[in-house]
Amino acid sequence: MSSDSRKEILQCQPKDPVDLFHSGNIVKICAPMVRYSKLAFRTLVRKYNCDLCYTPMIVAADFVRSVKARDSEFTTNQGDRPLIVQFAAKDAQVLSDAACLVCPFADGIDLNCGCPQRWAMTEGYGACLINKPELVRDMVRQVRNQIENPRFSVSIKIRIHDDLKRTVDLCRKVEASGVSWITVHGRNVDERHQPVHYDAIKIIKQNMSIPVVANGDIKTLKDAENVHQITGANGVMAARGLLANPSIFSGYEETPLECIQDWVDIALEHGTPFTCFHHHLMYMMERITSKQEKKVFNVLSSTSAVLDYLRNHYGVQ
Repeated sequence: MSSDSRKEILQCQPKDPVDLFHSGNIVKICAPMVRYSKLAFRTLVRKYNCDLCYTPMIVAADFVRSVKARDSEFTTNQGDRPLIVQFAAKDAQVLSDAACLVCPFADGIDLNCGCPQRWAMTEGYGACLINKPELVRDMVRQVRNQIENPRFSVSIKIRIHDDLKRTVDLCRKVEASGVSWITVHGRNVDERHQPVHYDAIKIIKQNMSIPVVANGDIKTLKDAENVHQITGANGVMAARGLLANPSIFSGYEETPLECIQDWVDIALEHGTPFTCFHHHLMYMMERITSKQEKKVFNVLSSTSAVLDYLRNHYGVQ
């Protein structure tokens, strides 16, 4: 991030993301997605009624240790608010040091306690932390003690245990340590595409006095409203649903052409690398292209080829 960008962002009025949860509306959130929820995509979904965006997960130890990691992993600008930076961490001091580094440029941090990937759990990150409630509590408390800005949020994102009492116990411990809200992905560590346990999210919500966000299988605005009704959650977080259709929170059933045009404009303006630019379009056009079209579009290998295709087939400039 250039020094000019830093100055511009520092002049931006900090927001308190917790205020969103007291607005009376469902808070609509873009999930942390490795490789995908970067600045350009966050810029796009904010145009389509997304209230709050997360960065992709960043390994806190690398972020603290390396300037190169900071410059490559975290990019933002003045319009990218409110913003939550998600970290993978297993040490309270390392997490709070990472939080101090992003505090001037973001509105909060989130501790990843839900990633089920083997590498993360082997390293002591992600979903293995749901079995270490004292460590999670200590990490939240340390960030709270070290960050002077009371409006800076500290949240966690978890998966559920098979024995839900253990999840409720974790949430209560973390609530007592000053966590701002908890996002619950309604699956256990071993579940990938099985149905989401919305009943479990409801029970967690009933046991908390802080906001709870529901995550899992939200693909339309109607899904978001239904999950809110079922669980009583204060917010809903979408991942794959937003990849397939960045405009879901505006009520579109499938990606409209104007959203594809917006993505082209934003991605080119941000200098988005080709692979990322192309992959987003593949997701966005999945439901509006035929098998034959996919065969052609998905193997295009340059930005100019993609732009030509979109111009010729869809009138996207």
